[in-house]
Amino acid sequence: MKRVTIYTDGACIGNPGPGGYGAVILFGLHRKEISGGFRRTTNNRMEMLAAIKALEKLTEPCEVVLHSDSKYVVDAVTKGWAKQWRANGWQRGKRGKALNPDLWARLLDLTGTHRVTFKWVRGHSGNRENERCDRLASTAARGDELCVDSGHERSTPTPGA
Repeated sequence: MKRVTIYTDGACIGNPGPGGYGAVILFGLHRKEISGGFRRTTNNRMEMLAAIKALEKLTEPCEVVLHSDSKYVVDAVTKGWAKQWRANGWQRGKRGKALNPDLWARLLDLTGTHRVTFKWVRGHSGNRENERCDRLASTAARGDELCVDSGHERSTPTPGA
């Protein structure tokens, strides 16, 4: 299996609000940067989407070390919470429904395709690649042509509706 290193970050202007994700994918001497923005979303969704979009760029099963500054993402995967939520029909036990099941399902499926090790990195601490992902995500969130995050917008009541 090819060994790939990925750094990811998400950003949101307000929460919810306009958001973006950014990722840096490293393989040998190759480097790919990706990003995207959404008109109304949450920071956690952008953190997850950064990991999803980066893993989706891989064209064959790989051994991946994925760095994220999101405890939400790293802990939910490494501690098995997300798998348990899926096994329980996206319920978090007595605490109600798990948030973002659409993205958790995609991320869990990708971790079945690739051997992914999630590593937490402290955000805004000088890690070069994490800082780059932050700039990519923030720039995407401020973009002119933002996409619709249908997973968030369809679950959010419209004011006055």
